[in-house]
Amino acid sequence: MLNVCAVPLLLLMESVALSVVIPVYNEAENIQPLIEQLSAALRAWPGRVEILLVDDGSTDQTLELLKQAQALDARIRIARFRQNQGQTAAMAAGFRLARGGAVVTLDGDLQNDPREVPRLAEMLKDWDVVCGVRARRQDSWWKRVSSRIGNAFRNWATGDNIVDTGCTLKAYRRECLERLELYKGLHRFLPTLLKMRGYRVTQVPVSHRPRLHGKTKYGTWGRLFKGLADVWAVRWMKKNLIGYNAVLEVVERTEAAPTAAATERTKERAPA
Repeated sequence: MLNVCAVPLLLLMESVALSVVIPVYNEAENIQPLIEQLSAALRAWPGRVEILLVDDGSTDQTLELLKQAQALDARIRIARFRQNQGQTAAMAAGFRLARGGAVVTLDGDLQNDPREVPRLAEMLKDWDVVCGVRARRQDSWWKRVSSRIGNAFRNWATGDNIVDTGCTLKAYRRECLERLELYKGLHRFLPTLLKMRGYRVTQVPVSHRPRLHGKTKYGTWGRLFKGLADVWAVRWMKKNLIGYNAVLEVVERTEAAPTAAATERTKERAPA
């Protein structure tokens, strides 16, 4: 995949300019403040906006609260899994349904600050992917330590330098996500997978906040071991990637120049 040339931000503002994709799972207590804070953050955005919330099979009042919010805000779109499918599936569904030229993802637990969304989206003027790195992370010491171990191991195994694979706050040009196939757990490797396709990826510090309501839905141990196992799949993909663009050329057929004899016969057949 060749690098995508930078284009002015105005070209991203076609149809729905910005899609904000948010997977949610049993986040009833966070839905109203999430929508309020995101609406305030996007108030000055110069283009059109859609807020795409993917309900990952919630069993609490999340879906009902999403419907109430949608009734008050036409920008809100809702996708719903009838059964819990996991965060990667929710992200993949959001990517498929998003209509904006710029796509920004964030968690629904309000630990990602919605005010960061416009800043990351604007950086797509110069980059294809913008990855948030949680500064002064507001999590337990065990989650912070396990993340450092996981990130260090992933980078060692894949030869990459992604500082914070677990930060959902990221911005993507839409073309980066087209024809992208994801498998369970591989949303954590999106920057590496997109680098493999030739896209330009950068990392920026973003604010991080403590969780005020509810609790995390994905266990630390399961996430750690699943992520470490997935490393080998990505390592294999990177090692066996077929990259031929730099050496490929297409030889087109050229019409042969007419011979003198053929030219003479053409003259003889021409009407006087």
